[in-house]
Formats: sequence, structure tokens, C-alpha cells
Amino acid sequence: MDENLDREFYKNGKDIKEIVQIYNSIKSKVILRLNEFKKLLEIGIEEDIFKELVFCLLTPQSKAKICWIAVENLAKQDLLLNGDIDAIAHGLKSVRFRFNKAKYILEARRKFMNRNKIDIKQKIGRFKNIIEARDWLVKNVKGLGYKESSHFLRNIGFGNDIAILDRHILKNLKLIGVIEEIPNPLSKTKYIEIEQGFIRLAHKLNIPVSHLDLVLWYKETGELFK
Repeated sequence: MDENLDREFYKNGKDIKEIVQIYNSIKSKVILRLNEFKKLLEIGIEEDIFKELVFCLLTPQSKAKICWIAVENLAKQDLLLNGDIDAIAHGLKSVRFRFNKAKYILEARRKFMNRNKIDIKQKIGRFKNIIEARDWLVKNVKGLGYKESSHFLRNIGFGNDIAILDRHILKNLKLIGVIEEIPNPLSKTKYIEIEQGFIRLAHKLNIPVSHLDLVLWYKETGELFK
């Protein structure tokens, strides 16, 4: 760890040292998880990428594991690609705001459907960089904000230069002193501002941005998930 961390990041040295210790202990697992994400984009089928998109549509104000179970159940019943709104909403009984989220799934399906097949790789691959891709997702996929779009892009292998500012990350950024308060709501301007602080912190700790996200998630939950 860099002992000359800026005062901005030195509000609580104990938390910083804990983060570095956790990273050193799970680094190999983090790398393995991120490689799994990259493989999804490289060799995964479009339907599996769409599952990740749906997962990120479901996560606001719902637990990640519950959302993933719901996604897998919808996929097993062939409802993700062919279900109507009632069938999808029924499959989301364990997810908060299930009727709104069922609408989001249908709208996303229409957005990425091309000749009766899901086509996400081509649409995402046309952008010059990850920031452009994220901005497009926020503007064009209802239900995806900056956090959800960042989450989706990370889960398909594009997480190197963006942060997923969920409650676990924001809590730790406050503890460390990167932010003074957790903003609510989190506007685009504020998201970008905090994201830059997150990136600076990663650089100071000599931890890749995509790795730090998973480390902070692990610190709060004790596991590496999605």
C-alpha cells in the first residue's frame, strides 16, 4: 500500500489497510471471476448476455441472489425471450416492483431483438469506449441507470474503467473519506464525480478498478457474486 495516500483517502487508515489485506487474500479469485465475465462476451451466446441485462434491470432495491434466481427460472421456462408481461411478472414474485420490471424486460427485449433474435454484442461493440456504451444504455434502455448500466457492462467483461456505485461501494467510500455523505438521489453529475474518486482510490491502492469493486463487495458480503 502507498503510505503517501492523499489526505482525501486517509480519513480511516484502518479501513484502507483492511481493503488491501482482503485484496491480497482473494486476488486470484477476483481475477478468475473477472475472466468468467470476459468469456461471456467472447464466447457466450446472446441469450446469456440478455440474462445479465435482465439481472441488472431487477437489482434496484432487491437482493442480487434473489434476482439471479428469478432470471434463471424465467430462462428455464423460456419466458425471457417469449413470455408476455403477466407470465414474466408472475415469475418475479420475489422481486420488488415486479410489474414495472416486467415492463422493462419486455422493452429491453424489443430494443435488442433483430429478426427474432437477441442481438446485444453488435450494438454494444459499435461504441468507441465504455463510457459511450454506458451513456447509450442509460438513454435507451428503460430501467437502467448509471449503476445498473455499469453493472451490466462489468458482468459482460467491460469493467476496467467504471464503478458500480451500489450501497456497498458507497458505504465504504464514505468510511474511507472519499465522500462525506451518500447522496440520495444519485444524479449523473454526482455519479461521475464519485466514480472519479473511486478510480483515484484504486490507483492509490494499486488495485485495478474492476478488482476494487469486487473487493469492496466481498468486504461487505463475504463472497464474490455478480
